[in-house]
Amino acid sequence: MLTDRQQAPLFEALVAHAKSGSTAFHVPGHKQRAEQDHAYGNHSFTTHPAFYYRSLLPLDVTELPDTDDLHHPEGAIAESHALAATCFGAEETRFLVGGSTAGNLAMIIGVCQPGDLVIVQRNVHKSIIHGLMMAGARAVMLQPVIDSLSGLALMPDEQLLEKALERYGNEAKAVILSTPNYYGMAAKLDPLVKIAHCYNVPVLVDEAHGAHFGFHPDLPEAALRSGADLVVQSTHKMLSAMTMGAMLHMQGDRLPRQAVRQALAMVQSSSPSYPIMASLDLARREVHAGGPQIFAEPLAAASLVVEGLERTSFRALGYGAYKSEGIAYDPLKLILFDVTDRMNGFRLRDELAENGCAAEMADDRYVVLAFGTGSIQADGRRLLDALKRISEVLFSESASSGDITSQIKETLVSKGPLVLDVSDPIRFGRETYPIESVELEECEGRTAAEWVIPYPPGIPVLYPGERITADAMKVLLKWRQAGSRIQGAADTRLRTIQVRLEAPTEI
Repeated sequence: MLTDRQQAPLFEALVAHAKSGSTAFHVPGHKQRAEQDHAYGNHSFTTHPAFYYRSLLPLDVTELPDTDDLHHPEGAIAESHALAATCFGAEETRFLVGGSTAGNLAMIIGVCQPGDLVIVQRNVHKSIIHGLMMAGARAVMLQPVIDSLSGLALMPDEQLLEKALERYGNEAKAVILSTPNYYGMAAKLDPLVKIAHCYNVPVLVDEAHGAHFGFHPDLPEAALRSGADLVVQSTHKMLSAMTMGAMLHMQGDRLPRQAVRQALAMVQSSSPSYPIMASLDLARREVHAGGPQIFAEPLAAASLVVEGLERTSFRALGYGAYKSEGIAYDPLKLILFDVTDRMNGFRLRDELAENGCAAEMADDRYVVLAFGTGSIQADGRRLLDALKRISEVLFSESASSGDITSQIKETLVSKGPLVLDVSDPIRFGRETYPIESVELEECEGRTAAEWVIPYPPGIPVLYPGERITADAMKVLLKWRQAGSRIQGAADTRLRTIQVRLEAPTEI
């Protein structure tokens, strides 16, 4: 007899439906069949590209009596939701077929009415900003802490959040945070949650990169365990769900849960993908039934790489001299950099691709390599071999070809911006405004009409609609003097800033 955690109710319902032999007189139009035989030409079916497509089709159905309805779950989907809540430690879980983006939009629209105020970590994903725009909310943006070792941004510190809540706690509808960052780094969340809860303000967390947290002793703590009220996770990033498969988890009595459910119905398709939902069911079953053991192989693969880096010019954040106190590092995210500073992250990414290893992302300094439940030790060996070859080529380019370790710099330099105070609320909306460009030195007191994002660390100094303060001016002048790469601004050299002229125009 199978136990509950070993079942995958939705996946099993779809398989049973596929085996029933019923003829489809409902959408989708492919009727669970691939192209007809005459479409294959000179190919045998198994060598034709449609062969891969065909295997997906039997599970790609619609809302039927035996397949349930995502927006009104009563059968297999409801059972799968309940199992996922138990597995991830929530009181209520909902499947997302539009990635964490759908969850982030829904949590903001569900919590906020137009004009409501929220306290938001400044370096959040763009979907959070889009949610604020759709909700017509006002946001107080908090500067994150910059890790002095790596120069990468984390969450705001406790003192800054306390200061914001002292000023706005009576009207704040939520505190919105994002952790871990893209690099798998997470500061302690529970102190921030406790501060917010002292003001009876719910904490909403975009934990897109941490769906696997808490399932193995070597992995960081999950946001739900830290007391967060609502958590959105991309189950497809590090676990085994299909791309766009994500989950929204809720707990406690501080949330308007029915409003969040209604918002989910607004932002998610009325024709959700059953293969994606089935993959969420199976990903949950894998961690629920398999337990910590399912991470043994990918952790071993990542560890194999780290242990072999000493005779290369590459190092990994979170290990040895490159580990900061008070930060939890995801061991399944390898953040590699060249300690000789001769190869930036973009070049290392491209060199890895030439050696058959496709990285997750790169920036001016780092390359992010993500291991997941499907990773095996052979993957780690291939990556390490590639890094050794790249390192050999790198040092052959140098005039000095002595011992590789003699040229390694053992410290990193932080380029963090000045710490900003609690901002005035920014009104987010979908209006357009007449704009003009003014000299940077003359923009204090004006309202920004564009994003200004120095990269790295990728934290917006200005949002459209934000008043440009004297502190912000100091930060902008610092970045300009440093010759930093600027995203969002029309003038990437920061000689001028676009500001609003007059009343908005509705769109």
